[in-house]
Amino acid sequence: MVRIAAAAYPIDWFDDFSQYQAKITRWVQDAEGADLLVFPEYGVMELASLGGREVAGDLEVSLHEVARHWDQVAALHQALARQHDCHILAASGPVFEGARPVNRAVLYGPDGLIGHQDKQIMTRFEREEWDVVGAPGLRVFDTVLGRIGILICYDSEFPLLGRVLAEAGVELVLVPSCTDTVAGFSRVRIGAMARALESQCVVVQAPTVGACDWMPALDENRGRAAIYGPPDGFWPETGIIAEGGMDQPGWVMAEIDVARIANSRRDGAVLPFAHWPESGRPGLI
Repeated sequence: MVRIAAAAYPIDWFDDFSQYQAKITRWVQDAEGADLLVFPEYGVMELASLGGREVAGDLEVSLHEVARHWDQVAALHQALARQHDCHILAASGPVFEGARPVNRAVLYGPDGLIGHQDKQIMTRFEREEWDVVGAPGLRVFDTVLGRIGILICYDSEFPLLGRVLAEAGVELVLVPSCTDTVAGFSRVRIGAMARALESQCVVVQAPTVGACDWMPALDENRGRAAIYGPPDGFWPETGIIAEGGMDQPGWVMAEIDVARIANSRRDGAVLPFAHWPESGRPGLI
């Protein structure tokens, strides 16, 4: 059994890094007993506050401000994963390995860094206003909890990305998200639930929530944390294993029997994972 915690995470102002450290430590402590903690997309952007309001209010400068704290963020999450004997998908954020940043989510385990996943497909805001770039290439993480894949926010809306992970044997798909409208949240939620249905796996969505009046990149945040499964007889009829209230900060938790995923794919009431290849056969008549 794997106990999963999905964060509905508010954005806060910090005067120094120790305040961020205290917040993340408290959140991890509040999820005590969870084997896997999932934080949201762009949650680490709250570190832009360390540069002051002028920096945080500038789309370009805020990216560089957050990126410069990356090593400290990594050290903090590695220490917490080790101390609490858990796996943590840290909130994603900008990493500069070229002229423009990628949006990177990093997975940590009790023994240290496991690996990272960069967002594949950029939204219009990321492309046209923020100039954050995609970094094609999906990764699979073999852990003691199961085989894990990550689809960051918008990526979850593209079935073929999910299929690549499913065909690689991924059992748990993590979807950190950041959406500023109910419509945006709904698109990611529908995508996450669809990936759970067609791949017959468990999908975890962790959003940012609440208002942030000092950073235009994350000024409004709408969503709810949830854990989804395929409604195929082995999971709840709605496909919703657990979910929190809309825009309500906190953890949503559920205990998952990962063996059920193989059972679903082998003996579900329907078998979309196995029957996927047939969907490519028909043509227009």
